[in-house]
Amino acid sequence: MKLKAQIMDESAVERTIVRIAHQILEKNQGTENLCIIGIKTRGVPLAKKIVKAIEAIEGVTLDLGILDITLYRDDLTKEKEDPVLNATEIPFSVAGKNVVLVDDVIFTGRTARAAMEAVMENGRAAKIQLAVLIDRGHRELPIRPDFVGKNIPTSKLELVGVHFKECDNETGVRLYDR
Repeated sequence: MKLKAQIMDESAVERTIVRIAHQILEKNQGTENLCIIGIKTRGVPLAKKIVKAIEAIEGVTLDLGILDITLYRDDLTKEKEDPVLNATEIPFSVAGKNVVLVDDVIFTGRTARAAMEAVMENGRAAKIQLAVLIDRGHRELPIRPDFVGKNIPTSKLELVGVHFKECDNETGVRLYDR
């Protein structure tokens, strides 16, 4: 992969997270019945940062879950007959809650579809919303995020790399050529 552009640095990512947190609070009229679920892998540190931002704004700690969508994907191939499972951790009921699914990038929409299916298996949420740091377009399913940090028009040959200190020892968003 060849670096094409630095899209966001750490301070831009942090400002965007605070903005998304405010938008979530506004759309949900506060924190009542609200929970956040991060989609593995980089949706998890993003979800944790959003929960931390909401806590700073409202003084309330939200329920936070971690979701592994591996078994819900529609693109498992024969080469992946024995998928590696990362534990899903949703230590609360989603029934009747406003669930905000969090992922780093939305591309085709297939990850979001799989995540919705996984959440619905855990109970009937009042509402499921989607928050992403980056929307790069090229949807294959009629799914649109409710909260978007930044829209980045890309070609299908480009790759958007979201980096968090927790996973990558640095925070930022970069565009790469494959």
